[in-house]
Formats: sequence, structure tokens, C-alpha cells
Amino acid sequence: MTSPSPQADSDEPEETVPHSPSWVYALGRAIIAPLARMIYRPRVEGKENLPKQGGVILASNHLSVIDSFAIPVAAAPRPVHFLAKDEYFSGRGFKGWVSRTFFTAVGAIPVKRGVGQAALDALDQQREILDSGAAVALHPEGTRSRDGRLYKGRTGVAFLALQTGAPVVPIGLIGTDRVMPVGAKMPKLSERVVVRFGEPIDVSKHGPATSGKARRHATDEIMAAIHELSGQELAGTYNELPAQGTVEKIRRALPHERR
Repeated sequence: MTSPSPQADSDEPEETVPHSPSWVYALGRAIIAPLARMIYRPRVEGKENLPKQGGVILASNHLSVIDSFAIPVAAAPRPVHFLAKDEYFSGRGFKGWVSRTFFTAVGAIPVKRGVGQAALDALDQQREILDSGAAVALHPEGTRSRDGRLYKGRTGVAFLALQTGAPVVPIGLIGTDRVMPVGAKMPKLSERVVVRFGEPIDVSKHGPATSGKARRHATDEIMAAIHELSGQELAGTYNELPAQGTVEKIRRALPHERR
């Protein structure tokens, strides 16, 4: 049974949308979300746990490429933004226009993926979204699970929450991997998705963002909540591709914090 939406009759002012044309985003919300709800009939549970306003981090498990779309659809009418690789926004011609318009319409923010300065830029963009009072969706596992298990969370989400003071709403996604399996080019229309919102988590009790111990404990609390909502088997390791080369193997063998 779908949980009641406390936002539906809200007369609070619309959130500003960072970095995206308002008319495109508004049109996307008006068309894509209702269409997706009509086709997939997602079952949304615990939506009352989603704050009506203010910066909030939505942290979920990651089973499919469509996860970042399922969350905004379930959270509507509250806008939710997520980071997407900038290649989706920089294409040329008609195909590039379609890609750019679609990802802008669903609330995606372009970002260059990588380490070093690229990672810092992504963090700055996420912080800007939260500071604007908007919601941002993130996957602590990093990349999607290919075997359906829940992997250890990387500490970047906790770092962002500790640094900004934004609450973290854990989300358990169920069935998105059946709608869009790994390698599939088109989603299936016969499957149904379940989106479970958990109670907001205040991670400030773990300590400052500068503390590695605080980041690790906050991440573990977030992942435990996601596990309770999703019911997945725990992998007990990080979700990483096999190390390529001797240097990478040595780096992974040394104790370090996965951001």
C-alpha cells in the first residue's frame, strides 16, 4: 500500500533548481514522473519520513541504472537531484540535445567523474545543492551491485552529511534490477518497483567531518538502515572491479578509507 504523501497539499514555495533551466525541469517533473508512476505502479513506503523542505541526503542501495530515476519519481512532488557524468550533457546534434534535455528534466546535475580535483568538484556541487535547501540522491556503494548483494558503503556520503549537517534519509530499492537488468538496453514493463523511505538519520553524534572514525561509523549506520529496508544479503566488502596492475593491487592492500 502506498504511503500517504504529506507534500501533496503543501503550499510551501517551490525549491530553486541548481544549474538547470527551470522550464525544462518543471516540464520533466510534470510529464516523466506521472508517466513512470502509471507504467510501473511503484509501491512507495514510508514517504512521510521525507522532510518537506530543507537540504536532505537520500542514500540508497544501487541495483540498476534506473535507481536515480526511481527515487525522484517516488519522492515527487519534492524535487530530488543527482549527479550524472557530464558526457550526458555534452553530446552534439539531435541525440545530444535529447540526452541533455532528458537528464536535465529528471534533475541530473553534470559532473566530471574521477579522483583528485574532479572528486572535489563533485563534492562542491553536492554541497551547493544541499545549501540551496534541495534534496540530493546518492549511492554509498559507489557503483551498482551486479549480484544483488549490498556492499560496504564508502564514506563520502557521511562526510557530506557531517560537513553540511543535512539529515540522511535511507532508502531501500527493491526490483529495479528486474526492471532494468545489467546489460539490458530497454526497461521491462512487467515488473514492479518498491521504494522504502526510512527515518531520517542525524549523523552528527559520530563526531566532526574531519574524523575518519566519525565518517566510518556514520557510514556504517547509514548502510545498516539501508540493509534493513532492502533486505539484501550483505557482501561484507567494497564493490570494486578487479584491480588492474601491481600498483593498484598494492594500493588496495594498504589500509585506507574508501571515499
